[in-house]
Amino acid sequence: MDKRDYYEVLGVDKNATEVDIKKAYRQMAKKYHPDVNHEDKTAEARFKEANEAYEILSDSQKRAQYDQFGHEGASGQGFGGFGEGGFGDIFDMFFGNTGAGGSSRRRNGPEKGADLRYDLEITFEDAAFGIKKDIDVIRNEKCDVCDGTGAKSGTQPITCSVCHGTGQVQVKQNTAFGQFVNVKTCDTCRGEGKIIVNPCSNCHGKGRIKRARKINLNIPAGIDDNQAITLRGEGEPGIRGGPSGDLYVYISIKPHKLFKRQGYDVYCDIPIAYSQAALGGDIEVPTIEGKVKYNIPEGTQTETVFRLRGKGIKNLRSTNHGDQYVKVSVEVPKRLNEKQKELLKHFEDSLTGKEYREDRKSFLNKVKDVLNG
Repeated sequence: MDKRDYYEVLGVDKNATEVDIKKAYRQMAKKYHPDVNHEDKTAEARFKEANEAYEILSDSQKRAQYDQFGHEGASGQGFGGFGEGGFGDIFDMFFGNTGAGGSSRRRNGPEKGADLRYDLEITFEDAAFGIKKDIDVIRNEKCDVCDGTGAKSGTQPITCSVCHGTGQVQVKQNTAFGQFVNVKTCDTCRGEGKIIVNPCSNCHGKGRIKRARKINLNIPAGIDDNQAITLRGEGEPGIRGGPSGDLYVYISIKPHKLFKRQGYDVYCDIPIAYSQAALGGDIEVPTIEGKVKYNIPEGTQTETVFRLRGKGIKNLRSTNHGDQYVKVSVEVPKRLNEKQKELLKHFEDSLTGKEYREDRKSFLNKVKDVLNG
């Protein structure tokens, strides 16, 4: 079954603020969470659907990707969701870290690494035709001395004696409704479940160090300004064996001296001589793939726009190309010599008025009517 629109899932419009999205999600979570909704057989599926929608729309980068590319995301890849293990996290988020009967859940399991952003400026031509580039990304990586444990070579972290490796401690509370167990992060190990007695001298116990990595980036033909390329797994490394985050490369395109772009169409202005406009004929038109000849009709007026089919930019999702629109401006000659002026006067004297467009004659008639009262 096709996925529903994420905005529809949460019942908000596309201009919803972060506050609107969070509020809508809280209502959905409380309504459909399986732990508080046992009667509705569809509650779990609706709750999971809301989780996935919230994960995307609450993240500005992922939301931008979704608005632009839909469910597939950039580069034809999806965004994923909270997954089966996320229900408790969301329940805790809205109902507190409590569980009846003293139940608790490990909170020091694998965590996905943080996503990274990289801003890259490219030329108009690179965006039109695509290009491969190497980018240097500074990110945290697993320490190769301690293999990410944070402990000195030859030693290992020890299990926390307070939380016994769970990263959490339980605090019992007696209330009018019965006994509840509040689960909070262990202060001794700070939720890690382990304590490093002898820290690694290379990473100082962090298990990670910063490195600059060269990453090969394939920029597709047709990419537009402020679009992003998603590189899965090229972000920060995961914690406690979790997957790495993603790298979002945002593209900005340098302005071109001649061309402007709207979507996949290209626009340019070119001047033509007075005689070319009057007589018509072939003119030379620059395109992103080189110069081409285009035949303009006689009597071409200034600011006339001509369309060159298929001379625009390649579509990101197909082999089709946009069009190029050429607006001509007729240049009136300056600094004429006496002979040229005389020839133009003879030319003007030879005209009967029928040679001009109907709108000029209409304008002159209106002027006569005004002057004649």
